Amino acid sequence: EQPYACDEPGCEYRASEVGTLKDHKRRHTGERPYVCEEPDCDYRAIHARDLKVHKRMNSGVRPHVCDEPDCEYRAAQPGDL
Repeated sequence: EQPYACDEPGCEYRASEVGTLKDHKRRHTGERPYVCEEPDCDYRAIHARDLKVHKRMNSGVRPHVCDEPDCEYRAAQPGDL
């Protein structure tokens, strides 16, 4: 069940949680409350998880490891494996 509906004209998005709807509405407003604090970086994100991935890219942290034998590839996010 998705009882929370976006009130933006023409948008039919519905969500099961009010927080998910709040995140969705940022797409309409352009609000990007999550800000990279690195000097000279103007990256801003709608979602905290996107900022977290961005910070990994800046820091070089690659916590996700390929499970193929003899492969040393590591990635900042699992979708990059």
